[in-house]
Amino acid sequence: MKITPAQIPGVLIVEPKVFQDSRGFFFESYNQKLYHQHGITVNFIQDNHSKSVKNTLRGLHYQINPGQDKLVRVVVGEVFDVAVDIRFGSPTFGKWVGIYLSAENKKQAFIPKGFAHGFCVRSKYAEFEYKCSELYAPHNERGILWNDPDLGIDWPVNDPILSEKDSKNIPFRQIGHDFIF
Repeated sequence: MKITPAQIPGVLIVEPKVFQDSRGFFFESYNQKLYHQHGITVNFIQDNHSKSVKNTLRGLHYQINPGQDKLVRVVVGEVFDVAVDIRFGSPTFGKWVGIYLSAENKKQAFIPKGFAHGFCVRSKYAEFEYKCSELYAPHNERGILWNDPDLGIDWPVNDPILSEKDSKNIPFRQIGHDFIF
């Protein structure tokens, strides 16, 4: 396994060791011992799986009290995955990092608490899986506008398909001080 820090400290890109031959491939998508050896010592307690069509944009989401660490990957298709630092006082507060995740490249992204997260589907459809360190709590869910000009995220889509909820997310300047660096 290869783990590379992204441009923002805390966000990690994970590349599992893939064994491939004429029959197909095999890799460990999660091995707690190996992840712990590489500094990802989170206790994941919930797994989620979504399927979305091309140009769907989900996000930018985060939870408060206490927040969620996420380990995300794509099992079918390709997405552009984004993490935004929302930790007040962080030297990278309001900065974002984008990573292409696909079934082909098998990369994963580790996104710690204190980051908003979203993704945009680039293939005909994509199936997205993610492990979470906390259970989903609707009353603790928050969202930031996907196209907030203060963030300037370079999404690879101009007119995304959004849920009604995501179309009503708030501007970045209005987020609370839920995470302090």
